[in-house]
Amino acid sequence: MTILWLGVVGYLLLTGLMFAFQRTLMYPAGQTLPEIEAVGLPGLSEVELTTKDGLLQRHWYVPARKPGAPTVVVFHGNAGQLADRVPKFSFFADAGYGVFFVGYRGYSGNEGSPTQSDLVEDAATVLNWMRDQGISPEKTVLYGESLGSGVAVQLAAEQQFAAVVLEAPFTSVADVAQAHYWYLPARWLILDQWNSLAKADMLRAPVLLIHGEQDAVTNVRFGRQLLDAIQAPKEGIFVPQAGHNDLYNFGLRERVTNFVAQTITVQ
Repeated sequence: MTILWLGVVGYLLLTGLMFAFQRTLMYPAGQTLPEIEAVGLPGLSEVELTTKDGLLQRHWYVPARKPGAPTVVVFHGNAGQLADRVPKFSFFADAGYGVFFVGYRGYSGNEGSPTQSDLVEDAATVLNWMRDQGISPEKTVLYGESLGSGVAVQLAAEQQFAAVVLEAPFTSVADVAQAHYWYLPARWLILDQWNSLAKADMLRAPVLLIHGEQDAVTNVRFGRQLLDAIQAPKEGIFVPQAGHNDLYNFGLRERVTNFVAQTITVQ
C-alpha cells in the first residue's frame, strides 16, 4: 500500500511540474542575437518594432529585388532563432523575393516571454508594418515552420494572403503533447493549445504542406490530418526519408520556390 501511495504522489508531482513548466518546455527561448553582418545575407537589415505591451522586438528583413515579387514572412520553430534560419531560407532572397524573419519575444535577444496570444499579436504587428511599407497581403506569403505553422494558420484564418507554406505542422500542440507524454493527461494541461485543426477550414489562400514521414517531433499523421481539413487549394509533399529538421536535404527548395511563384503569377 505504501508503494502504491508513493507512486500516486510521484505521478501527481510529475503532472504538477509538467503543468508549471510547460511554457519553458514549449518555448526554449533566450538566445542572444548575433551581429547581423555575421550571417552574410546581402541586403539584410534590422527592423525594430514595439509590441502592444511596450516591448522592443528586433526582426530581420531583406526587401524583394524583383518588381512585383512577394515577401515571405518566416515564423520559425520553437527551438529556432533568427540567425540559424537565415541560411535555411536565403533561397527565397536568391530568387529575388523579400524575406522577413520574425523575431519572437523572448527569442534572439528580444524582451518578454512567449505565449500563444502574444506571439499571434506580435506577428500581426509585423504584418501591419509590412502594409505600411506598401507590401500588401496579396504579395505576402506566410511560412510557418513547426511551432511557426501555428502562428501562420492563426493569421491566415483571419485574413487572406498570397499563399501559406506549412513545414512539419501539427493539428494542435495538445495532440502533440499527448502523443509524447501518453502517460499524463497532457491534453488537458496545455495552456497554449495552438489548435490549427480548428482553423484549417477558414484558410482561403493556397497552401503547401511539407512533412517528413520520419518526423519524431510532430508525427506525420498530424500533417496529413491538417491537410485533409484544409478546404483551400492545397498541395502536400510527404518525404519518406525526412525527419523534423532535415526536409530541405531532400531537394525541396525548388519545389517550394515554384509553388510561391505560381501562386503570385495566378494573382
